[in-house]
Amino acid sequence: MNHKIKVAIIGSGNIGTDLMIKILRNGQHLEMAAMVGIDPNSDGLARANRMGVATTHEGVDGLLKMEAWEDIKIIFDATSAKAHLYNWDKIQTFPDKRIIDLTPAAVGPYLVPVVNFEENLDHRNVNMVTCGGQATIPMVAAVNQVSPVLYGEIVASIASKSAGPGTRANIDEFTETTALAIEKVGGARRGKAIIVLNPAEPPLVMRDTVFTLSEPADREAIRESIHKMVQEIQKYVPGYQLHQEVQFEDIPAEEPVFIEGLGKVSGLKTTILLQVKGAGHYLPEYAGNLDIMTSAALATGEKMAALALVS
Repeated sequence: MNHKIKVAIIGSGNIGTDLMIKILRNGQHLEMAAMVGIDPNSDGLARANRMGVATTHEGVDGLLKMEAWEDIKIIFDATSAKAHLYNWDKIQTFPDKRIIDLTPAAVGPYLVPVVNFEENLDHRNVNMVTCGGQATIPMVAAVNQVSPVLYGEIVASIASKSAGPGTRANIDEFTETTALAIEKVGGARRGKAIIVLNPAEPPLVMRDTVFTLSEPADREAIRESIHKMVQEIQKYVPGYQLHQEVQFEDIPAEEPVFIEGLGKVSGLKTTILLQVKGAGHYLPEYAGNLDIMTSAALATGEKMAALALVS
């Protein structure tokens, strides 16, 4: 008896192909049933064929005509924001299907598996925010669990070589989506996001800096909360780690800082420095920004499948 949920991936580019390999190698409750693209000559479709995965180069319309479609319960969308709108319009008419969106479309709620998976169990379409969001929002949430976060700011530095046309075309969407998710998921009253494309050679792994300004609180409690969250993320992103120990600084009431939307504020500043190294399944190790997206999507799919198998 097969105790796995059949899934499809729409998008045969780097992210979709890496996710496929992760599922084939590490899927506990997931089984690859179809790989969908629009370029018949794409490497992703070629690899899927070699690995025994059914394919179509006719996009979501081709997927709906495949023999496996009836049994597929979870679809990962690794295309683009515009394409996702079209894909979801087709898929949402099938009430037994769920979609995990790796694009900036954000039709469904933002989801970071270690922070708010349980809150989104009833949604059939969930959005994986951005690579920077998946890496940093858990840190904002970790601080917020101890002390209310007034302001959260993240700086995501990724290797220029790991930023493809889709990433470059969606820089504005990245900053807006991540900033909003810092507030909605991380719990900060105000959020800000910055992305840096690092042209260094050889390429450097993903580095993220998280700044939070919270109400004064027990520093050791915040440090413990952060370390616990890092350990939870490492369960599905082994290359995720603190690059340095957590740093603290008091912002006294007599010397407040000005934050747009909040005015002059004071409190406890926490600085968290992160590094994300990719698993190297399909993408190079320095592409941690892409790896954390596929890893978070896989973790989300596994949780959905585990719940479906026991229901």
